[in-house]
Amino acid sequence: MSYIEEYHGRPATPEEVRKETSLPFSREQIEVIAEQYSTPFFIYYEKGIRDNARRFRDAFSWAPGFTNFFAVKALPNPHILQIMKEEEFGADCSSMVELEMAQRVGIPGEKTMFTSNNTPADQFVKAREMAAFMNLDDITHLTHMEEAVREHGGLPDRLCFRYNPGATRIGGEILGGPEKAKYGLRRDQLFEAYKMAKEKGVKKFGLHTMIASNELDPEYFAETARMLFKLVGEVDDELDIRIDLVNFGGGVGIDYRPTQRPVDIDRISRQVRSDYQQMVAARGFDPLQITFECGRFMTGPYGYFVARARHVTEKHRHFVGLDGSTTSMPRVAIYETAYHHATVLGKEGAQREMVYDVTGSLCESTDRWAEQREMPAVHPDDLVVIHDAGGHGIAMANEYNGQLTPGELLLRPDGSVLQIRRPRTMEDYFSTIVNFPGFNTNPA
Repeated sequence: MSYIEEYHGRPATPEEVRKETSLPFSREQIEVIAEQYSTPFFIYYEKGIRDNARRFRDAFSWAPGFTNFFAVKALPNPHILQIMKEEEFGADCSSMVELEMAQRVGIPGEKTMFTSNNTPADQFVKAREMAAFMNLDDITHLTHMEEAVREHGGLPDRLCFRYNPGATRIGGEILGGPEKAKYGLRRDQLFEAYKMAKEKGVKKFGLHTMIASNELDPEYFAETARMLFKLVGEVDDELDIRIDLVNFGGGVGIDYRPTQRPVDIDRISRQVRSDYQQMVAARGFDPLQITFECGRFMTGPYGYFVARARHVTEKHRHFVGLDGSTTSMPRVAIYETAYHHATVLGKEGAQREMVYDVTGSLCESTDRWAEQREMPAVHPDDLVVIHDAGGHGIAMANEYNGQLTPGELLLRPDGSVLQIRRPRTMEDYFSTIVNFPGFNTNPA
């Protein structure tokens, strides 16, 4: 009995059909694109990103000074940052490269938030020179930063501190419990840090937290807002310090699985607005700037990894081998619960005839895009799309086993395609090797 006879298959569910027919391109379009830019590649849907940014902005149009500091780590490409800039959003940075990228794109300092995390002195200096809004992750960083920027203008007039509520809040499945996290200040440290900063001449203050990742429950973010609004009042009561900005962090999730639904950002906004009126405006703390630092939520659903089936084979299981390995998007291998839907282009919504492990060519057993996934029958040269690859996709890529990082494309609103990062070449890979014959022999 053949495997296809043994596995009788099932119709695609309505949720799978919805997921697969929402693709912004067809097999025919991708075949044309693949003639110029060979697979594998990432492709981002610009209109989807812009529409999402506008929905987010419109939902919080009531909020004083609302903005989202786009988390550069989610999709670090200047073309994407330019879109965020044009949509009136800023950048959330946590490294020298991310700061430099934001600066080269022309995102102004007041729209750049730099969140420290075991930060070297030169990054404090860079952020200070950019007039970025510095968000300190540890009480000791205040002293370290003060020393680092002494010859570069001294402490800025405005500082933000990151709060870690510990066991009083439950973190998401990726971040885990806040009490285990290396990020943020305990409540007692937070109050001490504000006091120290005020004594050192800081005039304006922000408050930040980030305790969830890929959270889909709107109430979670409303609870976070209430926690920060309450702290704003307590800091004012105890220290006579008026906080003028709160950053709810990121962590707004996306619907990776067909059975999931996107976060209702309007519902979050309505609840936050109600709490703002009761906890902020009623106490005279209005206006209080409301901000987020969402990355995955902004771009994740609008990025796709496109690869071609190279081999389809049967061993103890049936395997589809793609021409792109999970080194290009290792979150599928890093996180045990990670799921990315896979669509066989031209077979959207088709009968699930087979069960496959979808793999790459990496010499590593975790190189699986999907395991025991019910799919339409796949044949060599079929195009397979991995969904929701626009956040923490290529940003986490590596070149283990000599698997070179693929290129990135932008699908423009007019249907044209712009290459926004070329694929790495073998010469790129060898270019940093020095003092060995046949390779780059010029020491850095």
